[in-house]
Amino acid sequence: MFFTLLGMAVMGYHPSLEDDGIYLTAVKSRLNPALYPHNADFFRLQMQASLFDKCVAGFVHLTAIPLAATELLWQFLSIALILFACWTIARKLFPEARAQWAGVALVTAMFTLPVAGTALYLVDQHLHPRAMATGIILLAVSRIMQNEKWQAAPLLLLALLLHPLMAVMGVSFCVFLSVALLEPVHEWVQVWREAEHGSVAASFVPLGWIFMASTPAWQANLQAHSYMFFDRWEWYECLGAVAPLFLFWLLWWFARKRGENLLARFALAVILYGVFQLAAAMVLLNSPRLIRLVPLQPMRFLHLMYFFLMLVAGCLLGKYLLKKSVWRWAIFLVTINAGMLAAQRMQFTGSEHLELLGRNSANPWLEAFTWIRQNTPTDAYFALDPEYLAVPGEDYHSFRALAERSQLADNIKDAAVVTLVPELGEVWAQQVKAQGCDPVSRRCAGWNRFQLADFEQLKTEFGVDWVLVSYPAPAGLGCPWHNDVLAVCRIP
Repeated sequence: MFFTLLGMAVMGYHPSLEDDGIYLTAVKSRLNPALYPHNADFFRLQMQASLFDKCVAGFVHLTAIPLAATELLWQFLSIALILFACWTIARKLFPEARAQWAGVALVTAMFTLPVAGTALYLVDQHLHPRAMATGIILLAVSRIMQNEKWQAAPLLLLALLLHPLMAVMGVSFCVFLSVALLEPVHEWVQVWREAEHGSVAASFVPLGWIFMASTPAWQANLQAHSYMFFDRWEWYECLGAVAPLFLFWLLWWFARKRGENLLARFALAVILYGVFQLAAAMVLLNSPRLIRLVPLQPMRFLHLMYFFLMLVAGCLLGKYLLKKSVWRWAIFLVTINAGMLAAQRMQFTGSEHLELLGRNSANPWLEAFTWIRQNTPTDAYFALDPEYLAVPGEDYHSFRALAERSQLADNIKDAAVVTLVPELGEVWAQQVKAQGCDPVSRRCAGWNRFQLADFEQLKTEFGVDWVLVSYPAPAGLGCPWHNDVLAVCRIP
């Protein structure tokens, strides 16, 4: 309980942030089908492979707990599950209690650690099916280490239903872990060959719709997301991809030398998993014929490796450095948590660190979204800056998720959706072009120069009847609300 609360306090809580613009919007759509009569495919199609939105909406219907409270509760439970699973793994690897809790403490502090160049954190600052699936995968790992493989299978299936791509990585690691625990270990070769075909095939079944033919808009969007391509990572991001393999090799050598058999086998499993997944990723990312698989982001196998790296590093610190020294523990806990907290506060300068229930936000964008949700028709169709997510102070909060209204496609989050769902490419390109963006270069320069005639053109072409613009608004618009930064206006 303590580490769960500490983890949330350090990482912060920001519902509707980044990916939650898809997940939270999908849940709200299930709870109220009248929402989002326009452009709903930009969140619905990506959710076809997951039961996450159905589970959350079903929980709200069943318990009558408000959605905002449900999201906070599930975020808390997801973090608690992750930390419990980490502790159970640490208990098997290290008999010393101080080592176990040091491992949990380091994982707790490092929830918002970037995973090399994958554009992932260990845990997001909002409810995400990846966090839920990660907790379940880690629990399955602990079951295998307890020689209870039959308990791991249903857990991995549940993870697959929540987040198929991350679950495939978890299945892959569990295969290698099971092999590394075999006697004799050399039998892993045949099992690995079988796992190679099985895990790859499994990753495609829930996402078969992504194999539609690509379009020019899809190609442009894919190339704009450099984090999907390993050869475009910065040098330190590349180092972050290969360094864990070297560190786990050192751990394997160290553990074998000291006769710590289970720790050595665990390190071996991580090495085999990492080498296999890295080789598979290099094949996918460097084969033009397999370019449609690039959006699966095979380098995200590092996510699980980073969890193990933080857990084992913390355990080793607790065992060999912190020991029973109260002062060392105090310095350790304050340093790692204060550093990560400061980084989060610097990242989200325009938002409360904990965006909890019932708190009025001073963020002008969130203030505008709230007014729109409470005062505009459910079927209102909005246009706003196609790059509003990246505006300083907006902090990547989703309009759809918070305003609960339809909007024209944006040039950031919806563009990322297009990489997974090519059929939306032409719709996206048409809409962002109408808002002053070049869908090929991905540059936007026209929105701030829009006048009444431009907004009327959007209404004629797409049916947009409301806009969110900078205050003061262009002449001719009827604006029933504004703050110091934004105005909500109707197009006549």
